[in-house]
Formats: sequence, structure tokens, C-alpha cells
Amino acid sequence: MINSPISKFTFKGRSFLIKRDDLLDDDFSGNKARKFYYYFLYLKNNPHIDTIISYGSNQSNAMYSLSVLAKLFNITLRYYTHHVSSYLKTHPIGNYKHALLNGAVIIEDAQMVKRLKNGDIDVASNELFIKEGGANVQAEYGIKLLADELRDYQDYNIFLPSGTGVTALYLQKHTKAKVYTCSCVGDDEYLKQQWSELEATHHPAIIKKHKKFHFGKLYRENYEMWLELKKAGIEFDLLYDSIGWQVVMNNLDILGDKVIYIHQGGIRGNESMIQRYQQKYKEHS
Repeated sequence: MINSPISKFTFKGRSFLIKRDDLLDDDFSGNKARKFYYYFLYLKNNPHIDTIISYGSNQSNAMYSLSVLAKLFNITLRYYTHHVSSYLKTHPIGNYKHALLNGAVIIEDAQMVKRLKNGDIDVASNELFIKEGGANVQAEYGIKLLADELRDYQDYNIFLPSGTGVTALYLQKHTKAKVYTCSCVGDDEYLKQQWSELEATHHPAIIKKHKKFHFGKLYRENYEMWLELKKAGIEFDLLYDSIGWQVVMNNLDILGDKVIYIHQGGIRGNESMIQRYQQKYKEHS
């Protein structure tokens, strides 16, 4: 894995450093590349594996990244999701579209999703099962590499928004710097629960959001933040970073003057989100 660059970024008169994990690779980048790096090495050493099995949202960044991983090794991704709308099937867009182009087999099966979440599945010797979003101990391998790349910035505070919080957790475990995050999928208690299932200690600090955001719902302030960030020179993810940057700008007193923001990729998923936002807020189209 190539060391991603760190760039200077000025936003609303404040200076930040951005760890550009979105630039790791054209296709296999961001926090999913970090989380799945263990599996990249595993597949290199286990050529008998011909199928990856996973599950989650039909616009998941993880789904797309796994489709890239499967394509790299010329194997099949069998991905289960609750539902795919008829419109999305006839007008594919975003991660769904690109996962299909990579050869992913996407299956609507709510019962199977439930079974996979509960670990109720027999995996054959030629299959590799990967938990939703890569939220497991195997993610530590690639995230430790990220921490190693930041070893010269121990006097900085690190911030990144969280889904399951796995990246923030293992980053804090392997760096002496202080890691801050905010919840973007569940609430703060959800993050703590996810962390406790993997590690008893090394938990990052959670900064509370100014309001509750329902994951995937459209909020004008999120879209406006994303537009401002893009105008300032960097495109971020619409789902997580638009919330993350609001938390950063509202809590500069906590984060201080020396902040590294981890850009975790997810840009390809913006395609479907932008379409939804432009339909809702036509004045920004």
C-alpha cells in the first residue's frame, strides 16, 4: 500500500492538514482500502478462494471496494442487501452501478442479511466471508499502517468522522496523538458499543454533534457544507464528511490549531447523493 500524501488545506480562514487516503488508488482507496488490506494479502496467499461473501446497503462504499478487491483477483463478490428499488435497477448509479460493472453479484435477500449479521452461515473452503463494512479485528492491520504514516505528527490532534468507528479505534491504539471522532450512523453510545466489542481500551474521544442526523437523510446544511469544502479545493464524502466538518468547525476550541483531518475516500458514492440533493435543492444545481 502506497503512503498517501498530506496536504495543507485552508477552510474558512483556518489551516488544516489533510491525510489524503482518497488518493491511495484510483479504485481501491480510503478507509475501506485500509480496512480490507488484510484481505488483499490473504487473497494473495490463498489462491483457492474464488468467492467473497458480504452484505449491507445497496450504495455502500464497502460494497464497491469489495467489488474492486474481487476484480483484482478475478473472483466473485456475492453481496446481499435488503432491497434494490426498481428505479435503481433500471437507472443504476453510484456505488451500486460501479460494483455491478466490476462483476459483483448483488442479491436482494433480507433473511440472508439477517443470518449474515448473526454469523449464522456455513462458509465453504473456497469462500471468504467479510463482515459488513469491514468492522472486525482484521481491519487493524491496514489501519496500523495509517498510524505508522502519521508517526511524525504526534503533536497534532487527529479527526475523522465515524460509521462503525473501527478506523478511529485502531488509529488511536497505534498512535500517541489524540484521536477525535463523531458518530455519523448510530449515536455516540453505538460507537462505544462497537469499540467495546473489539477493544477494552484505546477508545478515541467523541465530540458531540450540534444536532441529530438520521443517516442517509438529506439536510440542507450538510449539502451546503459539502459545496463550501469543494469550493475551497477538496471534494469530500457527502454522507460522513459533511457532518464531520461541521463538528470540526463547531469545536475548534477542543481540537486546537494543529489538526489533521483524515480524508477517508467515499467520493464515488457522491454520485447518487448529489443527484438526490440537486433534486431536493434545485437552486444549487
